[in-house]
Amino acid sequence: MAASPCIFCEIARSTTTTRLIHQDDKIVAFQDIKPAAFKHYLIIPIEHIPTVRNLQRSEEHYSLVAHMLNVGRTLLQEDAPQSTQHSVDHLHLHCLAPPYMPSWKFIKYSSLGPLGGFIIAEKLLEKLKPSKFSHL
Repeated sequence: MAASPCIFCEIARSTTTTRLIHQDDKIVAFQDIKPAAFKHYLIIPIEHIPTVRNLQRSEEHYSLVAHMLNVGRTLLQEDAPQSTQHSVDHLHLHCLAPPYMPSWKFIKYSSLGPLGGFIIAEKLLEKLKPSKFSHL
């Protein structure tokens, strides 16, 4: 049985009607179809990387996640400058500008530590940072 196509790969290749709000040679960004906050964007790599568990401690993955985080922050600063709290989580980063809608949704996008959930992008960068960048 053939695997079903990855919707994020289709979006990244621009084969859907999804409107991209950012596109470059490494990533694309678009609005979440079920926003959980005032502004809720997804930042995804063009390359298919199944989950955060598939990332390696390497310059390539460190640079990719750092770029995703920077683009997410820039988009939120441009589109929601009044929001003082921006959240950027997961490999397909959820970029949220609270307030959450409805307010209980903040739980869904919280880091649950060893219980799972999302990982904060800065913590992921620390895990991926190659040894030669350990002084940064």
